[in-house]
Amino acid sequence: MGDTPSISDRLEALESRLMFQDDTIEKLNRTITEQWLKIDALTRQLASLNERLREAEARAPGTANEPPPHY
Repeated sequence: MGDTPSISDRLEALESRLMFQDDTIEKLNRTITEQWLKIDALTRQLASLNERLREAEARAPGTANEPPPHY
């Protein structure tokens, strides 16, 4: 029975795994928060660019589907 880990060894291993898992969860949480902030900023930037594009298209002379004049 010398190969069987003691309760103390098993408890230490579980505590070690728990600390590692807690650290991993915290890192994942920070990463998700950072990504969410980037996605939010990019979404706002895209909306702004879409609005600018609509304004530019509204100010452009003629329509985009108009054929060029023939000489």
